[in-house]
Amino acid sequence: MMVLKPFSHVQPFNMIQENPLNFTHSLRKTRVVLLIVLALFTFFVNLEQLPSDIMEQRNLVTAREMADEGNWLVPTMNGELRLQKPPLPTWVAGVIETVSPDNFALQRAAAGVMGSLWVLFLFLTVRKLSDDDDLPIATAVVFMTCYNLVLMGRSATWDIYCHSLMMGAIYFLTCGLLEQRREWLHFTVAGLLLGLSFLSKGPVSFYALLLPYLLVVGFMFRPRLKGKWLPMVLMVLTMLVVGGWWYVYLLMMHPAEMSQVIHTESGAWSNHNVRPWYYYWQFFLEMGAWGVLVLAALAYPYWVKHLKLQREYIMSFGWSIGVLVLLSLMPEKKPRYLLPMLAPSSMLVACLVVHFGRGVRMDRFSKFLFRFNGVVVSLVIPVVVVLIFAYALPRNMLSPVTAVVVSILLLCIFVWMVKAIYDYRVMRFIGGIASIFVVAEVFLLSTIGSALGNPDAHSISLINQDRRMDGIALYHPADEPLRIEMVYEAHRKILPLNVEDSATLFRVLPCAIVSQKPIDEIMPPALLTRIDTVSIGFFDDNKLPKTNKHYTDAFLNHVTLLTRKNQ
Repeated sequence: MMVLKPFSHVQPFNMIQENPLNFTHSLRKTRVVLLIVLALFTFFVNLEQLPSDIMEQRNLVTAREMADEGNWLVPTMNGELRLQKPPLPTWVAGVIETVSPDNFALQRAAAGVMGSLWVLFLFLTVRKLSDDDDLPIATAVVFMTCYNLVLMGRSATWDIYCHSLMMGAIYFLTCGLLEQRREWLHFTVAGLLLGLSFLSKGPVSFYALLLPYLLVVGFMFRPRLKGKWLPMVLMVLTMLVVGGWWYVYLLMMHPAEMSQVIHTESGAWSNHNVRPWYYYWQFFLEMGAWGVLVLAALAYPYWVKHLKLQREYIMSFGWSIGVLVLLSLMPEKKPRYLLPMLAPSSMLVACLVVHFGRGVRMDRFSKFLFRFNGVVVSLVIPVVVVLIFAYALPRNMLSPVTAVVVSILLLCIFVWMVKAIYDYRVMRFIGGIASIFVVAEVFLLSTIGSALGNPDAHSISLINQDRRMDGIALYHPADEPLRIEMVYEAHRKILPLNVEDSATLFRVLPCAIVSQKPIDEIMPPALLTRIDTVSIGFFDDNKLPKTNKHYTDAFLNHVTLLTRKNQ
């Protein structure tokens, strides 16, 4: 079997001579600045415009209870033990909640930091694996213009933490394997980051991101491990200590509950959200603007003969396919589980992007592919402009001035991209794609939020502005299910209560009842004669409009203040 040489033996082609507008030549001194600027727009602008989802709300509810009640080692969610999720992201959210309560933008900014670190470590890893100067920057730009990364980097959940930290571990592990110096430092830091990734979402990123990477690196590099076994042992020990101490603590302090969680979570992988093996056939859609190119990049027999970055292509191809295959083997499947595939797929697409930098010297198919992809992406711009004036402006989602400014900017980008397509200026083209994302993140996120939102929303969070509710505990009928979203919006726990038991009820008065039915339909008439009831309001916490199929009565609730008679 042929053993491929390390990438250091590959002679990079001279991009300066073949593409006068490549990053190596014209942006050598500013590439880091450009990446930072793009990251700022990608992860930190208009953080509060998009609505929160249930995963984010669960994390922040747990973080609030950590901050309010000190449940740092034994987290709770709405008063019940919350041991299903590793605590690191929630600890970060809890610290933010302690320092700046209810600061939603700051919570999402923490996720943005992790998204930025993921981009940085991917950039450094590609630079370590390749001698080509353009590939790392192209990979980073492609990665930051994948819409799913943009969304997850703006969501205070677990996924962005575990994969970002794992990418850091991969970088330092790569340094330790391929370099013959500072092995102790590289492997120790890798062990630390591996442990932190495990403390963020368990073995998810180990399976989905690390394992396929190690398989490909092992096949292509055959790294020499002589003299590295002891540092690698230290890496494993560091990983076990950092990633495992919290689980050991819980097994000692709450063995029954922890055993139940382990049983439930392990069963969920095989019994919950079970999908057929081909469920991820639409994986390329997760790449957004790069979907056509990532599909084309799968034509392995063709590209392996035509790309100068042959070994980089083979590695990113194997890494991407490895992630896809491993995820497809798992019975439980969700679209967001494809998030780790964006990293190797961005490198895979970047190999084609750098190849396109050859301009007129490209082979015929490459010319066609570059222009076809460019036309498909560019045509989105006039469609967006039409939607602005036909949909957003009449519904007051944008002011007339903003609509005009955005349209002018988008049309300028459109002209720029068309010229780049015609002239085969690939770096100008990907700069145009990045510019589209920047314009959307600055001007259109609020419009997207409005388009997806419920115009009739009347959130239960408004009770916090009612002086009558100061210091009042919330309860819900024990026989009614409660969505955790209601706890998040109410900014306080909503505990179950038997509203038909007078002794139990009188022990907690005064209180407020959150119920899907009016209070006189859920409490016995005899009990109602002994208490005063005041309607605080009827609230609709649906994030989607009534016309949407996901609009549900579970988010329609009455809030009623109960006090003793004559109190």
